[in-house]
Amino acid sequence: MMEKRNSAGIIGTGWYVPEKVITNEDLEQMVDTNDAWIVERTGIHERHVAREDQPVSDLAERAARMALEDAGVRAEDLDLIIVATMTPDRTIPSTACILQDRLGASKAGAFDLSAACSGFAYAAATACQFIETGVYRHILVVGAETLSKVVDWTDRNTCILFGDGAGAAVFGPVDKGFGLLSFDLGSDGAGGDLLDIPAGGSQKPLTAESLLMHENCIHMDGRAVFRFAVKILGETVEKSLERAGIEKTEIDWLVPHQANTRIIDAAAKRLELSAEKVIVDIGKYGNMSAASIPVALAEAVQAHRFKKGDLIALAGFGAGLTWASCIMKWAKED
Repeated sequence: MMEKRNSAGIIGTGWYVPEKVITNEDLEQMVDTNDAWIVERTGIHERHVAREDQPVSDLAERAARMALEDAGVRAEDLDLIIVATMTPDRTIPSTACILQDRLGASKAGAFDLSAACSGFAYAAATACQFIETGVYRHILVVGAETLSKVVDWTDRNTCILFGDGAGAAVFGPVDKGFGLLSFDLGSDGAGGDLLDIPAGGSQKPLTAESLLMHENCIHMDGRAVFRFAVKILGETVEKSLERAGIEKTEIDWLVPHQANTRIIDAAAKRLELSAEKVIVDIGKYGNMSAASIPVALAEAVQAHRFKKGDLIALAGFGAGLTWASCIMKWAKED
C-alpha cells in the first residue's frame, strides 16, 4: 500500500438539472396514481427530465464547469475525470471521455464508474486515493443521470420515482486532517435482480421482443429494495464512523442518497440526527441515482450551510446491490 502523503477533499462543487419538470399532477394523467399517494410513500412532488436530444454528457458538462469555477481550477489542469452514471451517452466511448473532450481537459485520464445510486460515494473514495498518495493533484468527480430515458412511463411503481440531473465536485489536496477521513464500500451481487435493466447488455441483447416487453427499462422489487435500504444506509455510515474514530453524535450533516424520505428518516433516527442536520431535496428532484448526493451537496454549499471543520457523512445505496459512505471534514472556507 502506498504511503498517504496528502489530505484530500472537495475544493469546488457544481450542479445542474434540466428545465423541464414533471409534477405528480402530470403523472396522474399518464398512469393510475395520485399526488397524495406519491408524496406519502416517497416524499416526491416533482422531478426534472432531460430533452430527448439532451444526453447525460450535457448535464455532466454543465455541473462540471460550475464545479471547476467554484474550485478555481482550469480544465486543462485536471489529472483525472470520473463519471458515475448508469445512463451513459453510449456503451463506448465512456461518458467521462466525452466530457474530457468537451471540457478541453487535455491532460486528464477518464473513466466511467458503475455503482448506480452509490456511484458518487464510490467515485469520491476512489479519487481521494490518487490524491492522498500524491499520484494526482486535481480530480473531477461527476454523478450524472438521465433516468427518464430508461424509465417505463407506463409502470406506475417506477416512473414516479426517478428524475434527471448532474452534480460535480473537484477534489484536491486540503489542509492536513481535513477532507476524506474514512469510507465504506459494499456490495451484495446476490440481490442484483431486485433492481435492474434486464435487456441491453451482453447477457440479453436488445431485440424487438425485449423492447416490446420494456426490458430496456428499470425493473424493481420495491418492497425488497426498501427493506435493504432501511437497514444499509445507517449501517454503512456507522462503519465509516468507526473507521474514522468518530462518534455519531459528532456528525454535523448527513447528505444521503435521495430515494425515499422514509428511508432517509430511518437512517437519521439510527444515527440520532435531527432533521435539521439532514440534507433533503427529493421533493424537488426525485431519485437521480448517482447524481442525487452531489446535487444535494452542491445545493447545500451554495446555500452556505457548511462551514470549515464540519463533519459530513455522504451515504448511498442502489442497484448491484451496492452501498457506500464517506466521512469528510469539510475543508472549504464559506
